[in-house]
Amino acid sequence: MIPVRDRLVSRISTPELERRWALTRAMMAEHGIDVLVMQNSQEFVGGYVKWFTDIPAKYGVPTTVIFPRDEEMIVIEQGPRGTIRTPQDAGDTWPWRGVQKLLATPYTVDEVTCDTADAALAVAALRALKPARIGWLGLGAMRYSFGAHLREELSAVDFVNAAYALDPIKAVKSPEEMELLRQTAALQDKALEAAFAAAEPGMFEFELVAIARKRAEDLGSTQGLILSGSAPVGIPPVKGPSHFQGRQLREGDQFTILIEVNGPGGLYTELGRTCVLGRASQDMLDEFEIARAAQDHTLANLRPGALPADIWNAHNAFMRANNRPEEGRLFAHAMGYDLVERPALRDDDPMPLAANMCVAVHPTYVTPTTYTWLCDNYFITEDGVSDCLHKTEKKIFEL
Repeated sequence: MIPVRDRLVSRISTPELERRWALTRAMMAEHGIDVLVMQNSQEFVGGYVKWFTDIPAKYGVPTTVIFPRDEEMIVIEQGPRGTIRTPQDAGDTWPWRGVQKLLATPYTVDEVTCDTADAALAVAALRALKPARIGWLGLGAMRYSFGAHLREELSAVDFVNAAYALDPIKAVKSPEEMELLRQTAALQDKALEAAFAAAEPGMFEFELVAIARKRAEDLGSTQGLILSGSAPVGIPPVKGPSHFQGRQLREGDQFTILIEVNGPGGLYTELGRTCVLGRASQDMLDEFEIARAAQDHTLANLRPGALPADIWNAHNAFMRANNRPEEGRLFAHAMGYDLVERPALRDDDPMPLAANMCVAVHPTYVTPTTYTWLCDNYFITEDGVSDCLHKTEKKIFEL
């Protein structure tokens, strides 16, 4: 078989993985946690599995990682029944670092007969480890049948939510991660440039999205989402996923695109802009200046120790003062291996900002005639924010 080193598009360094493991084990010791259990089933918000192993979850089929405080990891994936693989067995085809063995059995999430197949393997592995306290990571991404089976079979074990302790560690980026995030942003600049350069009447949205995606993949992206929307000037071009990208552009139309693809190493940033196949209306230009001012207003409030609720409330106060709709969903958040990573800059997340977090700021609102927004990434510095990671000009592009 082909060695794994010849198959990988990119790879996080082993010292970087060891840094993460060491910080995690120190956190576990502090909180009396013997084992962490995490599960992800796709890459867009599958950050725990990727952060610990450098291998993404995939295809909607859960990957489980068991992370003991005093041993190497155990991974559970879908595969032939009875599979037990080790680094010694696999040789140079083994993709996992810091993993002692891979367990597999057949299962998918749509087969009710397999609801506890992966959980049964996890229970057996955990019993051998004899933990007194297990920390969950990513409960929202874990299928119910898995978690319920572990609680039922390991009823004497104390289960705690470890995300509140780990997320502040995961969100602060190392120098290696920061450089990779810069590369992702640069890749997205070029993908957007390619899409706008190709835009002309008669093209379908999905064609422009395909151009952006190909450019991103040519530069090292391996996964991600690209949303788009189009409409005549005067009608809001609300963006959507590929299922809603079937509209054909006409002369004078506006086209908006959000590029949320990863870059080398698998880390995400996101870039969003709007172009017009002609001239933008004065209404569009005026509203864009308000959105840009809203972004600048938020950037002035980003600094270590700042609380998400305060940033959220300040943004909505700005929107009210300008007689524009308040945010009701999410307008800023951290990013990394997840498209949306904590802290979410909203009033229900207590996690304060810290230096070297990567934050996306994308104020967005709809009026009867416009869909107004922009989206960019920044690092939190010791006294504020860095220069914008994206170098795409902040404007409505008139093509």
